[in-house]
Amino acid sequence: MSKYTFEDCNDKKLWDDFVTSFPEANFLQSFDFYEFHKSRGNEIVRRLAKDGDKIVAAYAGVVEHAKRGRHLAIAGGPILDWKNKSLRDAVFEDIKEGGKKNNCVFVRIRPQLELSDKSLALFEKELKTKKAPMYLSVEFAGILDLTKSEDEILAGMRQRLRRALRKAAKNNITVEKSTDPKDIKTFYDIQLQTAKRHDFFAFSEDFLTKQFAAFAPNGEAVLYTAKYNGEILAQNFMIFYGNEASYHYGVSSELGTKLSGAPLLHMEAMRDARERGINRYNFWGIVDEDDTKHRFYGVSCFKRGFGVTELKYVPAHDLILKPAAYRKTLAIETLRRHLRHV
Repeated sequence: MSKYTFEDCNDKKLWDDFVTSFPEANFLQSFDFYEFHKSRGNEIVRRLAKDGDKIVAAYAGVVEHAKRGRHLAIAGGPILDWKNKSLRDAVFEDIKEGGKKNNCVFVRIRPQLELSDKSLALFEKELKTKKAPMYLSVEFAGILDLTKSEDEILAGMRQRLRRALRKAAKNNITVEKSTDPKDIKTFYDIQLQTAKRHDFFAFSEDFLTKQFAAFAPNGEAVLYTAKYNGEILAQNFMIFYGNEASYHYGVSSELGTKLSGAPLLHMEAMRDARERGINRYNFWGIVDEDDTKHRFYGVSCFKRGFGVTELKYVPAHDLILKPAAYRKTLAIETLRRHLRHV
């Protein structure tokens, strides 16, 4: 019998205090991220593991009512000491029981665990999970160390980005900041233009507004806007949580692609992150440098231009609960990944 006990958690401070005590954690396991999912009418799971009165692990997930198979998605978690085998086993047993309780075909997990032969073996041999046919959140990210000075960061940038920053200063491009969810309407409108240019899926206005509204009251979400003569060039939806500033979403107007407002937004967000005591700036998804035909190759080049460190997480893995039904999921998602080139 396990010495650990598990309970649901609805205490934001208790939850966030524990999660942010782990330097690798980010907003994917924050309390507010799952308040956002609840605001969209989704069922969530938010669980704490205790050893006596001490909290030793946490995980949160959302129940996805997908036609390809109902499942529990746990992005960026669980949060725990991965070296503690008895704790790992107990947490994954609770995850499995939670998936069954919610009548899921499988549980999809993408942990905050760096990719290595050892971490892969942990998931595939010890924890008995199978690599998922589709990703769950970013698996390959560009990270910038904010303990470096701004001069050091500038020195590590590619020359074209330094030129873009000088050009922005010469053109008197300004940066505005907002925590008002109403301002996401403009972001959404420009996103439709950006999605058309770069061929990606555009989120709904409701999705973006509610997500921003979940984080903004606590100062965790900020909308950065670069303007030239009053006209919007680019906007960044940033989330600040724990030890990480996350470049969550970014959009640019047609004029913004010419006048390069985006680099200025990142530099301003980095300054704000430092003031908050944050040491890591996450540019999120990038693709391999030789994957020149990938639809995100261009934006990956832009992110690499800042001199990022490349970090690969253990990819999403599935804990299969209903093998027969999972075969349908496997077939559908394998085809979908091929068609989407992701």
